[in-house]
Amino acid sequence: MSVQNTNFKYVSYLWDDAEAAKLAGDEVGLLIYRSNLLGADLRLTNYGGGNTSCKVTAKDPLTGSDTEVMWVKGSGGDLGTLKKSGLAALYVDRLRSLTSVYRGIKHEDEMVELFNHCIFDLSSKAPSIDTPLHGFLPFKHIDHLHPDAAIAIAAAKDGKKITAELFKGTIGWVEWQRPGFDLGLKLKACLDENPGIRGIMLGSHGLFTWGDTAYESYINTLEVIEQCAAYLEANYSKKGPIFGGAKLESSAEDARKKQAVTLAPVLRGFCSEKTRMIGHFTDDARVLEFINSHDLDRLAPMGTSCPDHFLRTKISPLVLELAADEDLTDTNAIKATLLPAFEAYRDLYKSYYDSCKHANSPAIRDANPVVILYPGVGMFTFAKDKQTARVAAEFYINAINVMKGAEAISEYTSLPRQEAFNIEYWLLEEAKLQRMPKPKVLSGRIALVTGSAGGIGKAIAKKLADEGACVVINDNDESRLNSAKDEFSKNYGKDVFTGVLLDVTNKGIIDNAFAAAVLAFGGVDIVVNCAGLSISKPMEEHTEKDWDLLYDVLVKGQFMVTQAGVEIMRKQDTGGDVLNIVSKNAVVSGPNNAGYGSAKAAQLHLSRLNAAEFGKDHIRVNVVNPDAVIADSKIWEGDWAAGRAKAYGISIAELPSFYAKRTLLNEIILPEDIANACLAFVGGLLNKSTGNVLNVDGGVAAAFVR
Repeated sequence: MSVQNTNFKYVSYLWDDAEAAKLAGDEVGLLIYRSNLLGADLRLTNYGGGNTSCKVTAKDPLTGSDTEVMWVKGSGGDLGTLKKSGLAALYVDRLRSLTSVYRGIKHEDEMVELFNHCIFDLSSKAPSIDTPLHGFLPFKHIDHLHPDAAIAIAAAKDGKKITAELFKGTIGWVEWQRPGFDLGLKLKACLDENPGIRGIMLGSHGLFTWGDTAYESYINTLEVIEQCAAYLEANYSKKGPIFGGAKLESSAEDARKKQAVTLAPVLRGFCSEKTRMIGHFTDDARVLEFINSHDLDRLAPMGTSCPDHFLRTKISPLVLELAADEDLTDTNAIKATLLPAFEAYRDLYKSYYDSCKHANSPAIRDANPVVILYPGVGMFTFAKDKQTARVAAEFYINAINVMKGAEAISEYTSLPRQEAFNIEYWLLEEAKLQRMPKPKVLSGRIALVTGSAGGIGKAIAKKLADEGACVVINDNDESRLNSAKDEFSKNYGKDVFTGVLLDVTNKGIIDNAFAAAVLAFGGVDIVVNCAGLSISKPMEEHTEKDWDLLYDVLVKGQFMVTQAGVEIMRKQDTGGDVLNIVSKNAVVSGPNNAGYGSAKAAQLHLSRLNAAEFGKDHIRVNVVNPDAVIADSKIWEGDWAAGRAKAYGISIAELPSFYAKRTLLNEIILPEDIANACLAFVGGLLNKSTGNVLNVDGGVAAAFVR
């Protein structure tokens, strides 16, 4: 095989000789390096998909003799981020000796447990179902990937013939079969029958390629995929327009986003019938080409071919019968329009389950769609968390690419429903799902916390994120917001938060912030009104401007943010929480505090009024009353601290201890204390409580609610 070409058009050549030289002699290190490069190019494989391996000679710790060991990507994990801890290490001879106890394909699942008897490194990852596919082949380095270009050929009606003609016999073919021990034997048989081949195409599934070194395997993989992609490119439009040509034109980008923002909470509500879901939206050009086409109605119901695709996207998408410019302003009317479509999808999924299930099949799972296509607008995906929803979208785009390529060169074929079911409800797959960690208390929840770039707001956003929620952090100070975004990106990653500028006194900006929440996550479940400011002045020094600013931010801001959030919650029809961070000053009179204290009292009573109004929607409204939270507070950077110190006749430096000493518990109150109180309200233990006030002030007797 050639190892000279490094100029590729359809894949990325990322190999760095200097970096690889640092790993010379470390075949496992080179395996990880190669895997990370392959995983970095989504044209080669998708998130969590594919696996790679290498075989090395090592000392057997039991005998001291040389033995062959295979390092292979273990169960779960992702090639792009793979580390040594994500690899399984097995004795090759023991793995291959399992053929002597193999009882046939009807019993192949029992072989997975026997992989554990082949483990060389006891601290390595659990072996995956694909382990024998690598172990039964003799090559030192092997790549198993799911590139769209290869799967397009593998899923074509004439895939076997095309593979033979395109590669002139240098790529073997193995018909579709569920991954497992028996498929490993089929790969070995294909190689034995076709010595000298450089790879094997798995029908409807993916590609195996290999080499004697990490670099040779890498180059071989790129060359084969490049050839597949070039073949597809040369054939697009030869048979006619792609996907039969455009049936309709997309709306303008702004219009698409507006429709998505209006509709996503409604869709999320339907999809959250059983479990609360997080959403993702994309209007990627590849998606629009497909959903706007004449062939959408024919191809979409067929479903996907590659197991990695439909395990994350379900067997087929729901296609909405809405015009791209449909008037979506009447939520009840839209729900009435969409309900039959969702009921039909659920019935279809239940029928699929009932017709394909076996006596020992796991119980039916959520029958709602994962992928929802809106012609002219884009694609929505819904899953248990943002990463899963985003990855589902990526996988469906992979499926679109596969359909596009297969249709260009032949006809697209999906897996038979029974074969798909046997993968989706595979007992080994169910066991993997059962081993997953239990969801955190706020998994599936979306929170917008105003003023969350610092102080109490940031502490609340962190606490909610720590407990599984997706959070929308915001501030009216761009530099402060950017600093918080950097911190959240480092600590949580892109799938847990989004950041937006927010001025709570501006309705248009508030609407934009909630639109960002909807586009990022599909809706909102928790609104925390935390943004604030403080002005402490004697009555005679208080200006009209001071008064208006306090009431605009604290009272009007709370009103408008709540109004916008509740509108989304009602669209979802799954209830929700409004938490208002008010103050001890709402119930306690103090000197030099007329504007601030009365605004806080207004916030408190507005909360009671909202609780009374929103109960019918199962939206809870509760209040946390802090006092003297000084740490990381923007309020205390200004004149407020000086004003309060003056009012009490002490220095600014004495304020923390002064506030602590006047409490029953003699405690300094921290932002984290307020965050804990918020979690108490939304964490599931107080689901039947609304209209409440929780003081977090160390115990100020005058603030006791009565």
